[in-house]
Amino acid sequence: MNFVGIIPARYASTRFLGKPLADVGGKPMVQRVYEQARRAFTHVFVATDDERIAAAVAGFGGSVVTTSASHRSGTDRCAEAIVKIEAALNQTFDVVVNIQGDEPFIAPQQLEQLKGCFADANVQLATLVKVFGKNEDVLSPNSPKVVVDAAGYALYFSRSVIPYLRDAAPAEAFPFYKHVGLYAYRTEVLQRIHRLPQSSLELAESLEQLRWLENGYRIKVAVTELETWAIDTPEDLERVREKFC
Repeated sequence: MNFVGIIPARYASTRFLGKPLADVGGKPMVQRVYEQARRAFTHVFVATDDERIAAAVAGFGGSVVTTSASHRSGTDRCAEAIVKIEAALNQTFDVVVNIQGDEPFIAPQQLEQLKGCFADANVQLATLVKVFGKNEDVLSPNSPKVVVDAAGYALYFSRSVIPYLRDAAPAEAFPFYKHVGLYAYRTEVLQRIHRLPQSSLELAESLEQLRWLENGYRIKVAVTELETWAIDTPEDLERVREKFC
């Protein structure tokens, strides 16, 4: 089975302008992500609409594909990028893995977990979750929660705390799952889901994966015990620098 890792990267982040180029231990963040991804994939590409990001990727010897500036999500950017990648390499890929450009410490083991989900021919899409730690804020809307069925598929994602615990303290009674924003898609499924119109649940929660669930697609969930330290804001970056650099 052929896998390709794609790192969607845009300069105009509303919460952190120029985030992919932010310095993390002497390297641009996008380079950190790329180097981690290359430990799990033979083929890794940064997909961007920005010349500054493209130049930075070329500068450290990475592979880059130029995409439209009109994409609403990383999934849409991946859908365009894979068409260009397959044409450039003259080969096809079975699965696309969307690696968030703000995860400079993503572990190869986590990427391998996602790849392993597709050993089951019935899996269409896959993602990662992690149990909230004792000191993490389960109530934060910036950390989407996931509930999973007995077969390991996502039932729902929400910025609210799910499930609601009527008679017990959340920290003591239930292993709440935090969504780790990695996605993997069979290539033909990626091309179908990116053409779907935005759904009512997606618009309500601002979570694109709800569009897929609402349209009948199933998302396999793998559970990781490793932390990733996503960088969403300049404050996140400072905390990461203090911890790792």
